[in-house]
Amino acid sequence: MTPELVVLVLVVVTALTFDFTNGFHDTANAMASSIATKALSPKAAVTLSAILNLVGAFLSVEVALTVTNAVINIQNPDGTPKAELTADHGQALLMILLAGLIGAIVWNLLTWLLGLPSSSSHALFGGLIGATVAGLGWAGVKWLGTGTKLDGVIGKVILPGLMSPLIAGLVSMTGTWLVARIARSIDRTYAARGFRWGQIMSASLVSLSHGTNDAQKTMGVITLALIASGTWTDAHSVPFEVKIACALAIALGTYIGGWRIIRTMGKGLVAISPEQGISADMATASTILVSSQLGFALSTTHVATGSIIGSGLGKGEPIRWRLVGRMGLAWLVTIPAAGVVGALVWYLGHVCGPVAGPIVIFLVLCAVGLWIYWHNRKAPVHHENVNEEWQAEIKREKVSL
Repeated sequence: MTPELVVLVLVVVTALTFDFTNGFHDTANAMASSIATKALSPKAAVTLSAILNLVGAFLSVEVALTVTNAVINIQNPDGTPKAELTADHGQALLMILLAGLIGAIVWNLLTWLLGLPSSSSHALFGGLIGATVAGLGWAGVKWLGTGTKLDGVIGKVILPGLMSPLIAGLVSMTGTWLVARIARSIDRTYAARGFRWGQIMSASLVSLSHGTNDAQKTMGVITLALIASGTWTDAHSVPFEVKIACALAIALGTYIGGWRIIRTMGKGLVAISPEQGISADMATASTILVSSQLGFALSTTHVATGSIIGSGLGKGEPIRWRLVGRMGLAWLVTIPAAGVVGALVWYLGHVCGPVAGPIVIFLVLCAVGLWIYWHNRKAPVHHENVNEEWQAEIKREKVSL
């Protein structure tokens, strides 16, 4: 196996690892409310979510093309590939991709350990931006689009990231308010049954939309790696084998279930009722599906969180603003933090050389991942105790009141 092929394999394996962490990190976006209201059992919820993430990954490639074309300046103004990225079988670009992916995975694992539902998408873009700046300078990042078209990181990542949770929250708040008033005139038994099935359907739609948006980000990274190595030439399509691999990776991660984040999203922000769950899930799904068709690589975590907070406001439920503040801080620092890690990893790989560098930084990732997994085993959260801590906290709040 040639050194060039070794680096390409490492990039692909690391990308699929990120896809896996994206799956279990974001399971809560779709299923936290259904688990919290007991519309679905925890195991049934993650199984259903995994299947629909798998299906959703094949519905579109617009977000994948955004990752391929809208983050790193891979072309000169005349459309020809940049020589510094394509020399030596694209080793410079492959090193950037590998370092960026490692930055994203490390941030994903740390926030999962803390139970913070931060953005896997922004971690990926932050890692890629940091590694690109380290390897190519600030001009290596495609910040804006060409001409009058708002594209690049600003148009496809930053602005959707700011607007999407506000839009989803407003839709969810309005929907919760309407559903609560309609439900007043319906028999409680029929209403409870209808809410349960409605929540299952809306959560399923969120899972489908999550696969449509998030699995494509890894497809875009792998496609970019294949272009760099010369094994793929079309920047406006994704190999079918890449689609299958990314769909399976995110589905498996979703099935594992990020129980720490499910606990935070399901009961930590607000006590969710079934009507709130339906409204939040429908707002999340509609926002993600529309954005996916437009090629916006938004954060499904931000959207889902905005929807849950909106559902609480729509029903007048108390919001745990302290936790919201912690999450907001995590959101603000995700891109720069993952970027710093991506840059540091690139420098480490660069110092170690073109052959040993990729292997060294991959081994560093393995060591960090094992340490975080070992730390998690001290106080594990799983499908049997996912609601326990927040239930206990709610009881303490009632006693204090």
